Amino acid sequence: MRIKFALILAVVLCFLTGVAVCGSGPNPAPSAPPSPAEDGTMPALTAIAGQGMMDTHAYDELEDLSDNIGGRLTGSPQAAKAIEWGQERMRAIGLSNVHAEKWQLSHGWTRLSATAELTAPIQRKLSVDSMGWVGSTPKGGSEGELVPVNMYQLDQEIKDNRGKWAGKILLIVQKGDKPSREEMMKMFGKFGPFLKAAYAAHAAGVIGGQGGSMAEGMHLTHTGALGFDTYYDLPVVSMIAEDQEQLERFLDHGKTVRVKLDVQNRVTGPVESANVVGEIPGTEQPEQVVVIGGHLDSWDLAEGSTDDGVGVATTLGAAEAIMKSGQRPRRTMRFVLFTGEEQGLLGSLAYTKMHKDEMKNHVGAVILDNGQGPVVSLNLGGRDDLIAAVKKFTDSVKAFGEVKVDDRTVFGTDAGPFILAGLPGINMGQDSPEYKYTHHSAVDTFDKVKPDLLTRDSTLMALTSFWIADRPERLASPWSPQQTAAMLTKKHEDQILKMFGMWPFGDLGGSAAEKTKTGGK
Repeated sequence: MRIKFALILAVVLCFLTGVAVCGSGPNPAPSAPPSPAEDGTMPALTAIAGQGMMDTHAYDELEDLSDNIGGRLTGSPQAAKAIEWGQERMRAIGLSNVHAEKWQLSHGWTRLSATAELTAPIQRKLSVDSMGWVGSTPKGGSEGELVPVNMYQLDQEIKDNRGKWAGKILLIVQKGDKPSREEMMKMFGKFGPFLKAAYAAHAAGVIGGQGGSMAEGMHLTHTGALGFDTYYDLPVVSMIAEDQEQLERFLDHGKTVRVKLDVQNRVTGPVESANVVGEIPGTEQPEQVVVIGGHLDSWDLAEGSTDDGVGVATTLGAAEAIMKSGQRPRRTMRFVLFTGEEQGLLGSLAYTKMHKDEMKNHVGAVILDNGQGPVVSLNLGGRDDLIAAVKKFTDSVKAFGEVKVDDRTVFGTDAGPFILAGLPGINMGQDSPEYKYTHHSAVDTFDKVKPDLLTRDSTLMALTSFWIADRPERLASPWSPQQTAAMLTKKHEDQILKMFGMWPFGDLGGSAAEKTKTGGK
């Protein structure tokens, strides 16, 4: 009787209070996000895919940029020419509101020359190139004894040995067990303070590459900046691995090694640069913006084709495919060719600062900057709340190969500043095993890029960004600073960001990471 009475009472309560409260529980599982076939975007995506794969000029654009402009060091005449070129190409494609958004770099820098010679225990020439935004030796060069500095113990080296560095040339070595990726990133953050300590100790120069790493490949050097918008008034060079390994062998055998460095660079005060911007206006919610881009600047040892001419070409190719398809998105698609990426994401940081008041209306950013290989993942910049929705999209483009979706945060590309703004800074992760050779080297040339892969990646960028811009429901809104700081702390990104002065959240994060929920929009 008691069971029957309870059942009757439950039915009466449901009748009195409404059917909605009588489900399986107070928090029913949310419905699955719709696929492109269900949200109405599939016909437009199909038309864009056809244009992107069958009628593209992305490879031609990359050839023109690589061969006729070449290396595009931020602040250089070649970079200024590329900025004009980018605007011309966007206008030719038919984008609206094409313009350059100016910003300022703290120092201009020009590479002049770099030579090295082993003078003891034998004599022969060595192959080096200067790192970027570093100083020079006196005219005629400096000769000094070679002293090893263990990258894995920089703090201890500074504490114990800087008093012995005057007049010496410091060779960065890596001795001991290789640290984890996280620890290596922290070491890179310590490399700048090490260079300042070496300069204060009157060291004659440093052989160390980018963050103390030995050059990859055969007879290659790799240039690069050693801080975020930072100039170090000390000559620092990358040396080919064959020469550096010989020097290390001499040192390991207890021999006295002497090297002569002659590095000449030119540094100036502030210089002007600019991001190149063009748009496809939204038809229903034009105030909402999806950013699509790569970086227009490059290093100067070669043509900058894989870093990041490919990103420039895919961005322009994506815009071209959408324009030719005749499809127009609900939200505005803003195509941006950033400059200053190689000096510390400076152009994209300038963009998020310049558009600070508009960031609440930004939906996200789609960035390609990992070489010339096929896109194999979409890294959502910490936004785990978006994985389910984006997987529905990637399931619809399996003809392009498997594209995994995760919430990885990538700060080595222009996705980073958008992540800091609380948005999905979406990095298009690529499978580019040869990138470690072309990266910042003399072989970063047009011939390294495969046209079929460029066409595929350009089309996939068009589809990804258009789907985000056109789906009926807004994909994302910015997280609060509290949510973003908690997410970055949980992912252990806070320490390296603080080392480089890029942490905008003050005391947020820390223990708050365990308390603040990062789900939801």
